[in-house]
Amino acid sequence: MLTTNRPLIQRPWVIPLGLLTVGFVAYSLLPYLGLNPDNARVALRDGFPLHYPLLVAHIFLGSVALLAACLQVWPWLRQNHPTVHRRSGRVYVCVAVPAGLFAIGLSPHTLMGLNAQVGNVLFGIVWVTATVVGFRMARQHRFTEHRVWMVRSFALAFAIVVNRLWMPLCILTLAPDGPRMLQEQAAGLSMWLSWVGNLLIAEWWLHHTHNRARKRAADNPADTAHKAPVGA
Repeated sequence: MLTTNRPLIQRPWVIPLGLLTVGFVAYSLLPYLGLNPDNARVALRDGFPLHYPLLVAHIFLGSVALLAACLQVWPWLRQNHPTVHRRSGRVYVCVAVPAGLFAIGLSPHTLMGLNAQVGNVLFGIVWVTATVVGFRMARQHRFTEHRVWMVRSFALAFAIVVNRLWMPLCILTLAPDGPRMLQEQAAGLSMWLSWVGNLLIAEWWLHHTHNRARKRAADNPADTAHKAPVGA
């Protein structure tokens, strides 16, 4: 994979992404800092005492995963401080995998209906799979494949952020004053749109950058021949 150490002005998404992530994490964690189930933003299932502690663990681990993911996709950090990149990557894997597993375990107990339950289970499976495969690629020094899988994992990690936009849009569009069942279906649809949509965008971006790198290599073979892939 070809990389260039471009200045921050040519990476205009770095600062907005970081600010968005910090703001979202602060907003998400605030109701759970006191460990009071009454402050939970999601409905808890009666008769399942582990619902709240598992939810808190998922939210805290997921928040760390989002912050670590921002460091992972920061090109300047990856190119100039590879040790920090590797360590933050290990942190990401160590929190993203259990966060995804907790999402799978919590999904059957959500009160948002079967559509959301199935969507959350599949989301957790795909997120954990992409993260584990990406980590294995790095351990095997297959860094181009590592980058591809971690881009997918990053896109899936940020599905929860995008869901905060999709959910009100789906509910207001499909069931603004409808019955609870219809609102549950709208909420389930927003979950599918969040992680599937993010994954499709990631695949488009990977395809686009791959073709661009090939074209640049073909146009400037002497300039790119000496450049080695940047590892994780």
